[in-house]
Amino acid sequence: MNDLTLLAEQHLTLAHGADHGRSAHLFLHDGPLRQSVIALVAGAELEEHNAPPAASLHVLRGRVRLHASDGDTDLAAGQVMSVPQGRHAVTALDDAVVVLTTVTANQEPVVVYDTRRGTGTA
Repeated sequence: MNDLTLLAEQHLTLAHGADHGRSAHLFLHDGPLRQSVIALVAGAELEEHNAPPAASLHVLRGRVRLHASDGDTDLAAGQVMSVPQGRHAVTALDDAVVVLTTVTANQEPVVVYDTRRGTGTA
């Protein structure tokens, strides 16, 4: 079992200390289902990337803006939405923590690339 409140606090603290202003942790991995807590300081972003076959974004704290080809959507704490297919990005409007839920088409790990460092992590 995971305590999302505790994870949110821990990763927001880590995000404040990170050069790129974010911290993430994959806390649930069951077959094709994955859930990650992602903390972003105000102004930090997850740069444009492809969507997995199915995903949702649930804001636990703060506000974020989801940028997609069909327009931008602002989300506040307590709100959840499906992530549109295609390329998208996320910007923190305030210090924010979100839960990203993804369902992949296969058992391969989802790789998140840090474009500033040229590295990827599963």
